[in-house]
Amino acid sequence: MQTLTLRTAPSARRPEPPASSAHLGAAPCLLRLPRSLRRRRPRSLRATASLDQEVKEVAPATSAEKSNQTTRRDVRNIAIVAHVDHGKTTLVDSMLRQAKVFRDNQVVQERIMDSNDLERERGITILSKNTSITYKDFGGEVERVLNMVEGVLLVVDSVEGPMPQTRFVLKKALEFGHAVVVVVNKIDRPSARPEFVVNSTFELFIELNASDEQCDFQTVYASGIKGKAGLSPDNLGDDLGPLFEAILRCIPEPRIEKDGAMQMLVSNTEYDEHKGRIAIGRLHAGELQRGMEVKVCTPDDACRTGKISELFVYQNFGRVPVETVSAGDICAVCGMNDIMIGETIADKVTGTPLPTIKVEEPTVRMSFSINTSPFVGREGKYVTSRNLRDRLYRELERNLAMKVEDGETADTFLVSGRGTLHLTILIENMRREGYEFMIGPPKVINKTVDGKLLEPYEIAAVEVPEEYMGSVVELLGKRRGIMVDMEASGGNNITEIQDSYQRPHGLRNAILTASRGRAILNTIFDSYGSWAGDLSSRDQGSLVAFEYGTTTSYALLSAQERGLMFVSPGQDVYKGQIVGIHQRPGDLALNVCKKKAATNVRSNKETTVVLDEPLSYSLDDCIEYIQEDEIVEVTPQSIRMCKNPKISKKK
Repeated sequence: MQTLTLRTAPSARRPEPPASSAHLGAAPCLLRLPRSLRRRRPRSLRATASLDQEVKEVAPATSAEKSNQTTRRDVRNIAIVAHVDHGKTTLVDSMLRQAKVFRDNQVVQERIMDSNDLERERGITILSKNTSITYKDFGGEVERVLNMVEGVLLVVDSVEGPMPQTRFVLKKALEFGHAVVVVVNKIDRPSARPEFVVNSTFELFIELNASDEQCDFQTVYASGIKGKAGLSPDNLGDDLGPLFEAILRCIPEPRIEKDGAMQMLVSNTEYDEHKGRIAIGRLHAGELQRGMEVKVCTPDDACRTGKISELFVYQNFGRVPVETVSAGDICAVCGMNDIMIGETIADKVTGTPLPTIKVEEPTVRMSFSINTSPFVGREGKYVTSRNLRDRLYRELERNLAMKVEDGETADTFLVSGRGTLHLTILIENMRREGYEFMIGPPKVINKTVDGKLLEPYEIAAVEVPEEYMGSVVELLGKRRGIMVDMEASGGNNITEIQDSYQRPHGLRNAILTASRGRAILNTIFDSYGSWAGDLSSRDQGSLVAFEYGTTTSYALLSAQERGLMFVSPGQDVYKGQIVGIHQRPGDLALNVCKKKAATNVRSNKETTVVLDEPLSYSLDDCIEYIQEDEIVEVTPQSIRMCKNPKISKKK
């Protein structure tokens, strides 16, 4: 998710749509139900929450509170949300270029907002970024939290339409009561079907109980990579002007208490070696000044005092020091090294706390422990339990959806998150920082409500060519998945399946095998449902190294007859390491380090050894593969799987 703040000069007025314009002349392509047929719903209550996290509703402001509020006509705060690979980052790139953030002769890499190495490798946006742009008399900032905005740009692919993550981010925006502008992106694709996409999006609004005002959304058609937009799919402008104008026209102005007691909710934190911890948030009321004494408090009236040592706002891709920040601005504050996300920086005398951030409970748990393999310390810099503990608990300072608990032993920790992807991002970042550790298989976190055991369910959307549809549906049926929807899209079929969190472990590889690598799988949390029982995620056993040593071609030649191998000749292995997939159920220990015995019999020609290409498993693949008695060894340069020595083998 990206957020954007558009600002204008104090004298500027809210623009009215021109009478005739190539950009704004066409109406959005949308089929709406008559108002008499729509279900009447109350508008969603305002709430305070972090990005991608479910929130607890907050009571609306009273009439007395509203009377003290004013609007800032020079600001529009929006969040840019979309399903993975629907083009929100590319669209933001074009908005930055057309706002003249970069020099004309400046070389700029693609997806400039995805500055993290892991984001570029995976092709997804993981971390939120801060920036500032100027459009005519306007500027913008990108922040990470929905409680800092008044509206949402919902980016939807012109072919795929709404996907599982589209539903999730839109649901959160509607719960805040935000206005929504729908951007049908990639409209220049040959197989684009804008009418279907807009109507599907409208049906999603109805399904998510959007208000009548929210259902009357503005639709903008765009090509993010070309930097063009328009209000008709057949009449795009020369730039993104129609998109900017739609934002100014449809997104409401923020309401602030300019003369009220100062209040700022901390929505994000960063760390600087020289400045210490930096708190980021939007100033809801009053004025914040450098050197000002404040109090930091939470809704439970636990308050402490502090002082603002430095104050920053964002300009382009950097922080700019300022002396004063007014209500409605997004700023960064230094001077309080113990500040936490969800706390309120308030006036020292009369300030009161804002509602804190409430998050959803985690759904998956994994165990983290120190590396106990014979190869410990070869590659990593941080290998002790104290290093591991400090790093995991430090993650809690900015990752509100994650929980860390002490395990059964002093060197084991239980880490819970919102799915395996949430945890694998942490694991990947830690190994790049120089940590060595071991992780266990993901386990679903169940809960009991009214005496009934419930487990988390998710929606899995599978896009696969029609000729492989039967194999994929059969595979999902064996895993007791429930088909929710199926539709054709550009020669492919898109099937939505409701499945338990415990069953999709290993599902991705199984679907890729069934479709010969041509399937695309996307999943998102849906809800908690009745416990459906245990289900094994793997039918085959593992090939386990028999002894410590270096693999040889001679040994692997016979070993590959037993299954698929993970290792190639010349690799160091240790006893208990998983070196392949057994072709039958149950594990098989074998010697992959055996050398050919030397004899005194001469041969005219050496035997040629032909080995199969070994499987190359990523971190995600390894986590999907392992079972209860197996663990993954993670180091900065290697990822290995082995049997857990603490658990007896189950045969």
